[in-house]
Amino acid sequence: MVVLRRLNLLLILFTLGFLLISMRLFYWQVIGADKARSLAWDQYRSEDLVYPFRGEILAQDNFPLTVSQKAFLLYASLPKLEQSPSQIAETITPVLLSSLKEYQDASKSADKDKVAKKLTETIEAKLTTPGIVWIGLQHNLSVEQKEKIEKMDLAGLGFEPEQQRFYPEASMSAHLLGFVGKDKNAQDQGYFGLEGFYDLELKGRPGVVSQEKDAANNPILFGSFFTQDKQDGNTLVLHVDRAIQFMVEENLKKAIKRYGAKSGHVTIMDPETGGIISMASFPGYDPRYYFDYSQENYKNPVVADLYEPGSTFKIFVMAAGLDAKKIDKDSKCDICSGPFKIDKYYIKTWDDKYYENSSMTDVIKHSDNVGMVFVGQKLGIDEFWNYIDRFGFGKKTNIDLQEEISPVLKAKDKWSQVDLVTAAFGQGIAVTGIQVVRATAAIANGGNLLEPHVVKTIISGDKKIEIKPEVVARVIKPETAEAVKQMMVEAVEGGESKWVQVKGFKIAGKTGTAQIPIAGHYDKEKTIASFVGFAPADKPRFVMLVTLREPSSSPWASETAAPLFFDIARQLFTYYGIQPD
Repeated sequence: MVVLRRLNLLLILFTLGFLLISMRLFYWQVIGADKARSLAWDQYRSEDLVYPFRGEILAQDNFPLTVSQKAFLLYASLPKLEQSPSQIAETITPVLLSSLKEYQDASKSADKDKVAKKLTETIEAKLTTPGIVWIGLQHNLSVEQKEKIEKMDLAGLGFEPEQQRFYPEASMSAHLLGFVGKDKNAQDQGYFGLEGFYDLELKGRPGVVSQEKDAANNPILFGSFFTQDKQDGNTLVLHVDRAIQFMVEENLKKAIKRYGAKSGHVTIMDPETGGIISMASFPGYDPRYYFDYSQENYKNPVVADLYEPGSTFKIFVMAAGLDAKKIDKDSKCDICSGPFKIDKYYIKTWDDKYYENSSMTDVIKHSDNVGMVFVGQKLGIDEFWNYIDRFGFGKKTNIDLQEEISPVLKAKDKWSQVDLVTAAFGQGIAVTGIQVVRATAAIANGGNLLEPHVVKTIISGDKKIEIKPEVVARVIKPETAEAVKQMMVEAVEGGESKWVQVKGFKIAGKTGTAQIPIAGHYDKEKTIASFVGFAPADKPRFVMLVTLREPSSSPWASETAAPLFFDIARQLFTYYGIQPD
């Protein structure tokens, strides 16, 4: 019996073993077949990636605003080092210093010595890191630096190819361009601006070299061999005019300093194509050394910051009133003799002056808040909301910049009469700068709302893909646009900024001074000053928005933003060869 029980136990064990082996074979032959093939493939084949060059970004004249250059990662294989870490660090530090911004910026020899000492200590610390055999020492070495270190013949040091983004115009157009950083896999990734929006277009496609190898990991001469060529990234050609961009940035820097503003931005667009001729914002950053700046500097305020437009919004409300035939340019305001009371609020004019029975042209010329209440009430909530929506407020413009946002336009059925009358003069409603520029262009070009674009052409190999102007909608009738245009000309020639206008040129424009909402109320001291307009009024070549945040010399746009607008306009007339009327 004992023998029989033992035989039965052995039989059971053999049966279980057979079943386990069968199940394991079934797993590898059926369920895990793909994995097995992959493991086998890795044992006898090698596969290397050939990284493409990131595409260039060119200005309108084909001059590069950013290009990729060959660069190298210097690394150390610690077991192969023949000199001490301190000797190696002291030997290569002088070569590595030349590419450090901190070293370049240091003006005193003592400061340069500190940078050199710090770098030497950092490299030595890396070379003595316990428990590793390979470590990167410094990224983005130039070809010249690589050659100098190679001549030193230091065992254990090597190089891996990289790319470095180079900006011939330094920080110019930084907010338009964006920058190239690293993703979670340490691969190049575009962030913000054009680099972020067109990342897939710019990065291209890596090539592949695959071949059989022997047990010693050497290529088999007659083994199978497969290659796929790399495809370099596409080139972007912009609408941006490099000369105008430089001129705008210089004027903006001076204005921010002159008026003591916290920040500012200028956008210039072609009203017929929607092409962005120039877009500048300060404070800015250097995209090559983006990591030295606060992340707050990265986003482009023209497309990523919300603000209340103030009186610049009046031209769109007036256009709505005229287009809906609720008023005409000669309509008389019968509530303009004094402040207007609604609920517990009093609507006043900016200078506390009132003009009884003002015409609609006078309302725009005097930037009369009460007059705009008159227009808003004539429209009513339904018509008002519909036109604001048609002008593109409350939705993205789809400009080709990564960080664009849009405030949500409050649902029509949630509006009150207070919302209506305050929005009529640009208060209590949020916009972005690019929305204001685009809506103004619709008045300049006769009523067409365009999709704005920074990129004009995408070059892929031998192919050129033109990004054609796209009309999103007809917002107002041509005759309405003409009527508002003439009102804006009157505002320039007879309004509060008439003292800085460019003599001899017909310019359509409108100031805007908006208080800044803080914690449920408006700050009495801080404002956002802006001026939007286009010229020449009869045949516009450009639409421009100028915005200064918290100017300290004066809160009024007529004394800050308007002078900056006309300084730039004066130079644009000369650059374009536009003659006085």
